[in-house]
Amino acid sequence: MPEPFSWNRRSRSITEGVQRTPNRAMLRAVGFGDNDFAKPIVGIANAHSTLTPCNAGLNGLADAAMAALKEAGAMPQVFGTMTVSDGISMGTQGMKYSLVSREIIADSIEAVCGAQCMDGILAIGGCDKNMPGAMIAFARLNIPAIFVYGGTIKPGHYNGRDLNIVSAFEAVGQFSANKIGQDELLEVERHACPGAGSCGGMYTANTMSSAIEAMGMSLPYSSTMAAEDAEKTGSTTASAIALVHAIEHQILPRTLLTRKAFENAIAVVMAVGGSTNAVLHLLAIAHAMGVPLTMDDFEMMRRRVPVLCDLKPSGRHLVTEFHQAGGVPQVMRMLLDHGLLHGDAMTISGQTVAEVIAGVPSAPPAGQEVIHQWGSPLYTQGHLAILRGNLATEGAVAKITGVKKPKITGPARVFDSEETCLEAILAGRIRAGDVIVIRYEGPKGGPGMREMLAPTSAIIGAGLGDAVALITDGRFSGGTYGLVVGHVAPEAAVGGTIALVHEEDSITIDAGTQELTLHVPDGEIARRRAAWKPSPAPTRGVLAKYAKAVSSSSLGAVTDL
Repeated sequence: MPEPFSWNRRSRSITEGVQRTPNRAMLRAVGFGDNDFAKPIVGIANAHSTLTPCNAGLNGLADAAMAALKEAGAMPQVFGTMTVSDGISMGTQGMKYSLVSREIIADSIEAVCGAQCMDGILAIGGCDKNMPGAMIAFARLNIPAIFVYGGTIKPGHYNGRDLNIVSAFEAVGQFSANKIGQDELLEVERHACPGAGSCGGMYTANTMSSAIEAMGMSLPYSSTMAAEDAEKTGSTTASAIALVHAIEHQILPRTLLTRKAFENAIAVVMAVGGSTNAVLHLLAIAHAMGVPLTMDDFEMMRRRVPVLCDLKPSGRHLVTEFHQAGGVPQVMRMLLDHGLLHGDAMTISGQTVAEVIAGVPSAPPAGQEVIHQWGSPLYTQGHLAILRGNLATEGAVAKITGVKKPKITGPARVFDSEETCLEAILAGRIRAGDVIVIRYEGPKGGPGMREMLAPTSAIIGAGLGDAVALITDGRFSGGTYGLVVGHVAPEAAVGGTIALVHEEDSITIDAGTQELTLHVPDGEIARRRAAWKPSPAPTRGVLAKYAKAVSSSSLGAVTDL
């Protein structure tokens, strides 16, 4: 434990002397003593909530951080920041608020730390938008900052198999296809989520926690720990101590969140088989940081980085197993040894990436199947591809590894909402060879760019996962797999070509050539565009504000261009 230090608070704008008396009086009311005013004030952004298992265990971590900060010579001040449960809102109108919450989280952390002139910030989060929301705030504030991930959930168990939240969504499709009965459906529901922690595969939450670790904004191994294990509390304590060191030495986000850090994050996301949402969120964080980053950078990295980890949703293992096999540091060491990681990028500890992982073995442990040896990767290239064509002139994002039919040309089955599509799937109206189009679900059109886990899971559950394709201007959950293409831009709400697709139009998705093509003559597309009219948009509340401000998904769906 480092010795407490005296902080001169040069960063604070409060005038010394008599003018500070009212400020001191109010701080005394929340526990400050005479000797505390010279200490750095550290905000703890606590996203605790019983809304979701992802965030249900965060209060204990906040308490651990507070104790460690005090012992290290800082004055912690805890404040709440919001979360919504992506998993619970999935498949409902509530999912419209999910991506919106990323902006609210960022705004709330920025507002509190800016208003209270915090000297540093430790953010604790669990569900998907907590991570990018906090990182966007870190970039805007540029004060010493560290992220503490609440941890992943442990697997549930039923009838001799491991379960996770995606098991429940897929069970709905299996039930609708008469593959399981109602009793089994209920048992899957009862056992899928056994306790606290974020969804257990390499879905969006674990993808973003891994990316943040790769960027040096959280401590090694912290991104894959189980929420209910004791090591998570120990890592939180160490994170608080590291933050105090960063405040003393003024290690700032602008020092850490460089182009090299983003490239490291993309490399790790590719190697672990992470969520398509990483594209959206890393673009947004880079925008907040002022670092040039485009969708093409993901494609460049995809071609260089193999998929090393056999993780759900497209693989076999959960993140708890990944952690036991060596976690993110093991993957980073392998990438570094093969020239695919910037070892000189700095981390919140004050060490370089290379220094942080110096003690990690060059090869993963023998006898495990989660992290493959370098010479036998799951796939020789990354899994997140950027597709373009007349259906997505700004780009679209697809997971392409593990797809049995990487190319499909078929008739369009067009739906103007997720609900109407899901109804058709569950009613058995989707056939092998169909190309499902779900539109008006983009950032503006949703508004909020909902995730399509309900229909994609229903497709898998119905046994059509390798027989149909799906494209949307919405997003996909990190739990989605199959030949699915999201983030189609321009979106339907602004007149993108996806708005002009008619039922039975021929569409080709080609993962090999990265093409997304509507087989309709240019003249006919122009005629349809001239006749197209936008749908009414919300006029009140947060969704209306979001729809007015939000950018294209190709830019990260940011709201402050």
